Amino acid sequence: MKDIILYAIPVFVGSIVVEVFYLRHLQRHQDHYQTKDTVSSLSMGIGNVITGFVSKAVVFGVIVLFYQFRFFEPDRTQWWYWVALFFADDFSYYWFHRTSHGVRYFWASHVVHHSSQYYNLGTALRQTWTGNLSGSFIFYLWMPLLGFNPVDILLMMSISLLYQFWIHTETIQKLPRPIEFIFNTPSHHRVHHGSDVEYLDKNHAGILIIWDRLFGTFQEEGKRPRYGLTKNLDTHNPFRIALHEWLDMGKDVGRAPSFKAALGYIFGPPGWSHDGSRLTTEQMRREIRAERQPRVQEESDIKLNDVGSPYA
Repeated sequence: MKDIILYAIPVFVGSIVVEVFYLRHLQRHQDHYQTKDTVSSLSMGIGNVITGFVSKAVVFGVIVLFYQFRFFEPDRTQWWYWVALFFADDFSYYWFHRTSHGVRYFWASHVVHHSSQYYNLGTALRQTWTGNLSGSFIFYLWMPLLGFNPVDILLMMSISLLYQFWIHTETIQKLPRPIEFIFNTPSHHRVHHGSDVEYLDKNHAGILIIWDRLFGTFQEEGKRPRYGLTKNLDTHNPFRIALHEWLDMGKDVGRAPSFKAALGYIFGPPGWSHDGSRLTTEQMRREIRAERQPRVQEESDIKLNDVGSPYA
């Protein structure tokens, strides 16, 4: 089986060169690329390819194993098989991606992709080295049980990854409304990479944005996002970028006061802490709502005083 991602590498590199030229020499924008950041992203991409020679073999082997226990034998020559495969893969990706933002164990791998404070085609290549080996493929294991061929599953996973390359850009603004309604676009994915509280854990789509609309995680793009993490890394070292969250998680587990707290540091949401010293996304949102409530009430009282009580 050939990995089509390898054939796409020259296209990735060429597209980055074109985007850099367009932004810096035609648009005169100097804040979309930073040399050290881009080198880090490319290093992460190279590391992903190298580790993939082993990790993708493991994934393929597990999927083949599950395929031996398939319940159905769908006909690969039928058009509906490929349509069903597409939707099954995209649905699986949505839940894998959403869980990667909600469970720290999976976030430890996925955080790599969000660690750049820039949003460009180079950021698309900032990929995990540990995702496959840590079990991200479990979200797809229901597919071989339904009879989808293992080769076809890995092919569709690669197609999804290829699609997501082009949406990592600020050079494309809003697309026609029907496209924005159905598909994941640069606008939707910019939201996903934002570290602003209102943008956190939104728009987990792979190719179709319909899953976010259906399951309540959709957020329209408003102000320009602030890219990166809520607490950004101070390094361009690819090994630290790849492993920092795993190391931090290990330290938290080692210092946990109880077994329950240790499990919380592994399987709780990113930002969870047993003593409340750190905040999850939901806790940050609750704090903001609590801060806004008195201001809203104060503004309401001021308006009421201006016009007088309706019961006066």
